[in-house]
Amino acid sequence: MEIPVVRNILEANEKMAAHVRRQLSGRNILTLNLISSPGAGKTSLLERTLRDLAGEFRMAVIEGDLQTDNDARRVAATGAQAVQINTDGGCHLDSNMILTALDSLKLDGLDILFIENVGNLVCPVEFDCGEDAKVALLSVTEGDDKPEKYPLLFNLARALVLNKVDLLPHVDFDMARARSFAAKLNKDLSVFEVSCRDGAGLEAWYAWLRKMREAKRASSADA
Repeated sequence: MEIPVVRNILEANEKMAAHVRRQLSGRNILTLNLISSPGAGKTSLLERTLRDLAGEFRMAVIEGDLQTDNDARRVAATGAQAVQINTDGGCHLDSNMILTALDSLKLDGLDILFIENVGNLVCPVEFDCGEDAKVALLSVTEGDDKPEKYPLLFNLARALVLNKVDLLPHVDFDMARARSFAAKLNKDLSVFEVSCRDGAGLEAWYAWLRKMREAKRASSADA
């Protein structure tokens, strides 16, 4: 007899994700789910973004990690709201975790909610967290064939941030090859080459965030 346990888990998560999405959309909050390998620079990107755009948007972060609140403390130091979720070995966040974390945030007046998922290119992609869009991060210290090896993330993401470009002279990473792999999977993918250390490319990333925020505002007005 077939027992579709995994399917049932995903179906239950989808129902909860829809509830999270309604709650956030009802408050006109743009929600982005950041997914990458460990060490790709999600927290560094958030630190720069939260500081540089603090005058434009009210932002908050839900941090996912196996242990510690190190990243949440880094985010909170920017002045943004931060909530830490420790999965105690779990390889991803899910919509029920996000729903619980929302109780610890002041949502009224919030413009953008970032979800920094657990460092993993597989499991977090499978579980909808109620986000408006997934954002993939890939650092140049990783292989340029990551999009080919982990296609689902790059197929579903709305944006790809190629991070740590200041290190390109010191690593064996073919930017054109990485872009080509990603483009074959998703022709509509927005791609940004950035360095959180020297700020290169961040303005294009910020422009995309502004565009996404405006689109969210417009869709909420039409609803």
